[in-house]
Amino acid sequence: MASATGTSLCMTLASCSLKRTQLSNSRISSLRSVSVPINRKGYPSLVSRRGSSRLQVFCAAKPETVDKVCAIVRKQLALPDDSAVTGDSKFAALGADSLDTVEIVMGLEEEFGISVEEESAQSITTVQEAADMIEKLIEKDAA
Repeated sequence: MASATGTSLCMTLASCSLKRTQLSNSRISSLRSVSVPINRKGYPSLVSRRGSSRLQVFCAAKPETVDKVCAIVRKQLALPDDSAVTGDSKFAALGADSLDTVEIVMGLEEEFGISVEEESAQSITTVQEAADMIEKLIEKDAA
């Protein structure tokens, strides 16, 4: 059982339940992942990995950032607008090769006004990882 600012969360590998008392923007992206906005600044997520009964807590990117990254990925890979691209989408599973990934990163740099180091760019494999990296870079630049 975990709780965060008026929201209690009970999560097992097979099911997930969320009781809302104060937060209306909570989202459940799968049976293994729940994001809850706290103080409208970040979206801490509780994630259960396969084969594990432990939960990991991390700050995920805002849904708006993930949506922008999804749009850029769709555009760079020439995917239809109705194609299923989510935070969990892996670039390789969407048909991206290494050149496509470089072009996606360049599109993200242009859209968000950031500069991604080559080492960081090579470690990005999913939409969520890209969105998280973008928010970290924006936060770092603002500091």
